[in-house]
Formats: sequence, structure tokens, C-alpha cells
Amino acid sequence: MYRSHVLVCGGTGCTSSGSQQIIDTFEAEIKKNGLEEEVSVVRTGCHGLCALGPIVLVYPEGSFYSMVKKEDVAEIVSEHLLKGRVVTRLLYQETVKEDEVIPLAETGFYKKQKRVALRNCGVINPEVIDEYIAVDGYQALGKVLTEMTPDDVIQTLLDAGLRGRGGAGFPTGMKWKLAKNLVPDADQKYVCCNADEGDPGAFMDRSVLEGDPHVVLEAMAIAGYAIGANQGYIYVRAEYPIAIERLRIAIGQAREYGLLGKNIFGTGFDFDIDLRLGAGAFVCGEETALMTSIEGKRGEPRPRPPFPAEKGLFKKPTVLNNVETYANIPQIILNGAEWFNSIGTEKSKGTKVFALGGKINNTGLVEVPMGTTLREVIEDIGGGIPNGKKFKAAQTGGPSGGCIPIEHFDIPIDYDNLLGIGSMMGSGGLIVMDEDNCMVDIAKFFLEFTVDESCGKCTPCRIGTKRLYEILDKITKGQGTLEDIDKMEELCYYIKANSLCGLGQTAPNPVLSTLRYFRDEYIAHVVDKKCPAGVCKGLVSFEIDPEKCKGCTMCARICPAGAISGNLKEAHVINKEKCLKCGACIEKCKFNAIVKK
Repeated sequence: MYRSHVLVCGGTGCTSSGSQQIIDTFEAEIKKNGLEEEVSVVRTGCHGLCALGPIVLVYPEGSFYSMVKKEDVAEIVSEHLLKGRVVTRLLYQETVKEDEVIPLAETGFYKKQKRVALRNCGVINPEVIDEYIAVDGYQALGKVLTEMTPDDVIQTLLDAGLRGRGGAGFPTGMKWKLAKNLVPDADQKYVCCNADEGDPGAFMDRSVLEGDPHVVLEAMAIAGYAIGANQGYIYVRAEYPIAIERLRIAIGQAREYGLLGKNIFGTGFDFDIDLRLGAGAFVCGEETALMTSIEGKRGEPRPRPPFPAEKGLFKKPTVLNNVETYANIPQIILNGAEWFNSIGTEKSKGTKVFALGGKINNTGLVEVPMGTTLREVIEDIGGGIPNGKKFKAAQTGGPSGGCIPIEHFDIPIDYDNLLGIGSMMGSGGLIVMDEDNCMVDIAKFFLEFTVDESCGKCTPCRIGTKRLYEILDKITKGQGTLEDIDKMEELCYYIKANSLCGLGQTAPNPVLSTLRYFRDEYIAHVVDKKCPAGVCKGLVSFEIDPEKCKGCTMCARICPAGAISGNLKEAHVINKEKCLKCGACIEKCKFNAIVKK
């Protein structure tokens, strides 16, 4: 029995910041101090507060050390683990008040969160099945197989009100009911997990797979029992090496323990899971394209109907949910439909995980009850906008979503509210923008992404998004007209109405939402030939104020294009023909003599 446990974040973010070296150093220092029989070092998944990684927690005290460096480890071992003195200077400062350490749950980032899908992330070692079992892991599967009928399981999900967390929000229980009943005499059915997660700025599903892979395996087995399937597939992108490795370990351990495979819990129920790796095509996040890719074919969408519940993978009835949806299911089975139904809003039950990024102080992973306002997420949990800047908009749903402007800052976040203001929940990416962001440029960024990711199967998406991007590019270069804005809006609705799959149908959303809330910025680009945010290079010029310039020559030395000239201690000038508008001169000027107009 260990007296202390040192939990070190082993998610992708902290790993990229050197958490593996921190683990190695902890183990070496613990051994050097003769504490190997008393202190255990545990590699966990993501704790959520990615902005402060690498993160180290020491239990039983619950001390939260942030931005830990390898050089800090010896002090933590010698002071905290050996002498019992918390190293206050290394603590997450919000846990320190007047030299008193307060619980992590009472800090701004965690206070308003409710962890259901993320309940085990950062708490257990995801590579040890016994740790998952110790926190009620696989109890839900045992309950389902020994106490419930397939119809009972489906009814529980219907009563709970769980909606798919992959974007559209379709009721999970209804999806399972259709897969069970539409083709009752099917000789084979399948359960699939969408772990492709291609939205820019999204890392929710990756974090669940890295921190709690067994919860997905357990939920997929429950789905298999409910619809009558004996085989599952997890489709995960190859760019997630840590998630893939932990899934492989988890599947192997579950098979070894008899929790996957033949005759699970001695009930006669068979279910196994295999991995399929995606090559990074965004379109493979669409359910029919994903299944086509699993089949070994080019990842292109298929017309619907028939829907996957009737004819999905290998033309057999199939259930497909994303990682976060599955992560909720064991807790619903164990705690009951009423428990889950009591969280959230009338039409959007439970919690939602968001990857909080962009212009925000507390970049990271958050899980909040449905109905939490955007203001609470950004100001209370996210810590507000850096550098005293003003909030301008938040993009939800990635390339498929839309911008939420400050006028809707207090909107309760749920499926219907976001759709009502021209955005969508999406898988959970939430990118925050401040006054320095150009909304025309933001729309262009997301559209460029969807143009690149279009599979090309249907003309409205393949050609339409390309033409839409060309108009946006023209506007950002100061070459647009008012007629272009009207043409662009008309094209958006055509693409939405005629594209084959969700990628094309939602591709115009960032354009439409920015036109709806920030049309004045489009007008400024077209009529005034100015970018109000000073972002679009075609509409920006750099000038040196001769009154402020001291002639230090720093700007001339840093300019990659040789566009700045002048003698020492004399005012310099910028050759606008040569200027690349890279901004390097502004960053290096100590006298604020260079202005962007």
C-alpha cells in the first residue's frame, strides 16, 4: 500500500511538453530517496487545464502542481514527498489563498464543471484495467447482461434523453432502437465508434481515448447487446498515436479478462472490437464515409436513405456513435435515466465537453451541464480574454458551425439555442476570438479547410465551395464588390441544399453566420477597401512615424524583404512595393514608431 500517489498527465498536450521526462525523473528521484515502496508514480490522461501543463497532482493532499519542469522534480520529492512540505511556489496559484491551499474543485476553472464523460480522465492510469474496474468499470456491462433485456437498455437511454455528441444531436436511444428493430432477422449487425475528430481545434474524443479507453469499450459492448451485434469497430485517425496505443492495450486487457470475446460474464453474449485507422480525411467523420473507409474503400459518403440503422457497414444494420456519446452510457446505466435527465435543459440533457481554444487564458478541456451560458464558459471557466482584449465571437462546431457574437454572450448552450442563432453544437470545439480577429478572414480560413477536405464526389461541394472561397479571397484582397456579397450568399444556400453529405451541407455555415452578425466588416472590405481588424494583408499598409523613429536600424535589419531603408539615427522609410506585411518590424520596434493602417 502506497502512502502517496504522484499523478502525472500523460495526455498529448502534456506529453508534448515533456511529461514523460518528468515521470522518468520522478521515478529516479523517488528511488534515490528510498521512497519506491511508499510512493507510486501514475501516468494519467488529461486533467483539462492544458494551458498549465505539464500537470502533476500529489495525493492524498490533492496538491496541484502546474507547468512543472524536470528541474522542479527533485524539490517536490525532497520537500513534499520526503518532508511533507508542499512546494507552494509550484502550485496552481488559484489553489493558494493567503498561504492556505484550497481544493482544486473550488477554483474558477473547475467550480462550474460537472465531469461525466471525463470522470476518469486524469484520475486513473488508462493502461491498467484494474484501475478502471476500481472506479466501477464494467459494472454497467455486468448489470446490462444479467439484469436487463435489450429493450430495457434502449428504453433507459430514451428516458435519459441522451443525444449524440458528434454534432447533429440525434437521440441515441432512438438510433439504437431503429438498429435493433428495422431488420430484426439480420444475420449480422455492427457497432461502430467515430473517433475521427477532424475539426480544427477539437481534441475532446482524443482526450477520452487517452485517459479512459475502457469506458468506450464497455459502452460499445452494451450497444452490441442492445441491438444484437457481436462485432464492433473503432475508427480512429492515425494522427492519434497515444490514443491508438492505449486502445490497443485496453482491448488486449479486456479480452484477457473475458470482458470482450466469447461468453462475456458467462451469459452467452459474444462481442469483440477491432481498430481501424483513418488517414486523416475530414469527410470520414461523416457516418457513411466512415463506414465505407472501414470496408477498405475510398472514404466517400453514400446517399441516405437507407440509413445505417437499416443498411450500414457491409450493408448490415449498424449503430454509429462518437466517443463522447459512448462515454456517457455506463454512467446512465449505473445511475439511472432520472439522474442523467436531471442534468441540463429540457431538450438537451446531460453535460457537454468542449475543447476551449483560441484567444482565451485557460486553454483546455471543459465539461459543463447543458444550459451553461457562453459567458460562464469563457469568463469564469476560461479565465477571460488575454491582454485585456474584448470578446468578439466564438466559433462552435468547427468548419460545420458558426460564429456566436457578443450579443449572444449570455445564451445558454444547448442544441436548439445554438441552431436558433445560426451556429451548432458540433463535436465540441469552441474557438474564442477577440477584437483583433477579422471575421471575413475567419470565414475564409474555415472554407479553405472544407475545400481541401471535400471528397469531390458531388458537384455542389466540389465546385461550389471552391467558387465560394474564390469570392472570399477576392474580398480579402480588396477586389470585391457588393454584388459579390449577394452572389456569395446565394451560393451558400445552393450548396447547403444540394450537397450529398453533411460536409457540403454545413460548409457555408461560417460564411452565413459571419454575414449575419458581421456584415459591416464585409462592407468595409468591399466599399472602404479596409480591414477593420488589420488582418487582411491586401488591405493593410505599414508606415513609420518620423517623429517617433530614432533611427536605431533594428527594423531594417529584421525586415526579410529589405523593404526598410534609412541612415543611423535618422527616420527610416518603408518601400510599400517591397513590403511583405509580415509584421516583423512592428514586433521589434521598441519605440512604437511603426503603425499598421
